[in-house]
Amino acid sequence: MRGSGSIALVPLLVVALAIAPGVAEADAGDRLPEFAAVRAAFVPSDARLLDRRGAVLHELRVDANVRRLAWTPLAEISPALTEAVIASEDRRFRRHGGVDALAAAAAAWAWLAGGGRRGASTISMQLAALVDPALRRDGAPRSPRLKWAQMGAAWRLEESWRKDEILEAYLNLVTFRGELQGVGAAAAVLFDKQPHGLTRAEALVLAALLRAPNAGTQALSRRAEWLAASLGTDPGGGRTGRESASGVDLESAVARVVDRPRGTGPRVKGAPHVAARLLRRDQGRDVRSSLDASLQRVAAAALGRHLLELRGRHVADGAVLVADNATGEVRAYVGSSGELSPAPEVDGVRARRQAGSSLKPFLYAAAIDARLLTAASLLDDAPLEIQVGGGLYRPRNYDEQFRGLVSVRTALASSLNVPAVRTLGLLGVDEMARSLRQLGFALDRPGDRYGPSLALGSADVTLWELVGAYAALARGGVWRPLRLGADRAAGALPPDDARRVVSPAAAFIVADILADREGRSTTFGFESPLVTRFWTAVKTGTSKDLRDNWCLGFSRRYTVGVWVGNFTGRPMRDVSGISGAAPVWQEVMEWLHRAEPSPPPEAPPGVGAWQVRSAEGGGGDRREWFLDGTEHGGAAPSPRAERPRIVSPAPGAVIAVDPDIPAERQRMPLSARGEGTLVLDGAGLGPARRVLWRPEPGAHSLALVDAGGRILDDVRFTVRAACGARADCGQVGPLPSERKQP
Repeated sequence: MRGSGSIALVPLLVVALAIAPGVAEADAGDRLPEFAAVRAAFVPSDARLLDRRGAVLHELRVDANVRRLAWTPLAEISPALTEAVIASEDRRFRRHGGVDALAAAAAAWAWLAGGGRRGASTISMQLAALVDPALRRDGAPRSPRLKWAQMGAAWRLEESWRKDEILEAYLNLVTFRGELQGVGAAAAVLFDKQPHGLTRAEALVLAALLRAPNAGTQALSRRAEWLAASLGTDPGGGRTGRESASGVDLESAVARVVDRPRGTGPRVKGAPHVAARLLRRDQGRDVRSSLDASLQRVAAAALGRHLLELRGRHVADGAVLVADNATGEVRAYVGSSGELSPAPEVDGVRARRQAGSSLKPFLYAAAIDARLLTAASLLDDAPLEIQVGGGLYRPRNYDEQFRGLVSVRTALASSLNVPAVRTLGLLGVDEMARSLRQLGFALDRPGDRYGPSLALGSADVTLWELVGAYAALARGGVWRPLRLGADRAAGALPPDDARRVVSPAAAFIVADILADREGRSTTFGFESPLVTRFWTAVKTGTSKDLRDNWCLGFSRRYTVGVWVGNFTGRPMRDVSGISGAAPVWQEVMEWLHRAEPSPPPEAPPGVGAWQVRSAEGGGGDRREWFLDGTEHGGAAPSPRAERPRIVSPAPGAVIAVDPDIPAERQRMPLSARGEGTLVLDGAGLGPARRVLWRPEPGAHSLALVDAGGRILDDVRFTVRAACGARADCGQVGPLPSERKQP
């Protein structure tokens, strides 16, 4: 005891508290903001990516110092928590005007009696310190002046704020444990719940943390049990009609809090690559995307399951992209296989990989649009050699087999390589490259740098570009950019966002071929993961050395694209077009149409059906689609039809004269196919045929021209001088290996 005389000071303190509001008003009242301003200034520590309906897809930490989630209204906080917090921090909260005179007097009495300091801060006083930094002690002992300022601020706060606003702000701003500020973060991180779902035991533990945020198991348990008893809830079984908090419940809740790591990362990690693109690091705001949370989970799970099945075939990575055909909005974006990948941060949707056969539909669409081919045209699937700058290019089919004459329908549906290269010869590499760029592909080289291999997908593309291009076919040849944002309604896109790249008729014919189960049976059989119970058009692709496997396809409403492979570029082993990406494609597409039909599209104007006599498989009549004016009275066009072109030499060829053979006896072939005249360096050589020309050192230009002098095709090549005892060693132009790359 400090002396009985000190006890007389207590009534004086009570009188002081009664008159203090007017005295303290000038010290602290003017600095306190309104409730609306405090709530508006609240910024979560995590930026949240939402799906199109508002569900949380991903959280990205933007404030490393504190963990705050979204502001939680009082109506969405468990009543058990508000009751426990009031019991723990301010029993007469609803009855005082900011300062609890009885609690303050009791604290003063205890101190004067030598019992040590006893807390008397009300919820209003604590909130005043939370919203005004000048009222915080920041670890230093609380001085009488600071305490007085907090009291004045609390009185002022109660004059302009309602009690529910004070309690709501307090529960959102107070620190519960470690870095966890606010009830939203505390409930989510410690108990994996929303604040409204907290049980009484969990509420008691959270309220107990307010006095000792870093308490251990024993101290936290004692405090929670004391609160339970003070509320009339017996930890051993419950003595009231309210929900009880058993000792077992409290023990479990305490254990979860104590065992939980102090620093925690995002709770929700459903779309990391989209979050990295859409969420801003300088603000903790919610961003709504076009994604569908349910579909995102289905796509990620399907990819993960299938990659586990392929682990024995050297496959570790994959990606899935799903778009709505009508709007171009992306519904699912799985950039990697997550924990299954050695490099999960790499975005497989945007990574550039070799396209393989996935570009063939656009090759045939361009050829049909140019009226060079029809779906019934016959192409020769036979050994083919094409001279290129580095030698001879010999395309082969996947199974190393040749099938002779095949229709364009069979060639595309069964993904035959040699007919595709022949089609590129008809269309022209530059025209193919132009068409691909119109479809959104960012080709990094001129067409002639790809050469005939462009028909088989030698260009590097992204899954994003492929899905955009296939979606263009799905919407009848109209390309528009894919979108991750959900701020546009269907059909509300500005006109300059869309462009026609393929005619509706050609797009329809190509889609019909890609949907033809019989047409693809030559390579894939009648039963495969490419078959769905509803209408879909689908194409696979595999790059050189089995480094990439693709499956792209669309229904009436959705386009789904899947890539599997390895981010390292490591080749897969024994992975085909239907064992790699196709099973994931099928699972996702089947889920999308689990309750939604996808009927075959109707033929657009400008296309008609005709009966044709097939030259494949022993003949027989079948119905085929033609652009108006390209039908042939039921007969397929010539199987050898090709545009006039120069066959030899290849563009950019460098020919070396042999110094050991007399110059007058050396000849090189100059040849072309089709009607026209060969012109070498401006001098005519006569009608297109095989000409044996004596090579002359230097740079040369060979052209094929028609009767009117129009150039049908032209190539440039170089002849190097002989290098030996009988001639000077010279060189005209650099060799291909010596050319500088752009």
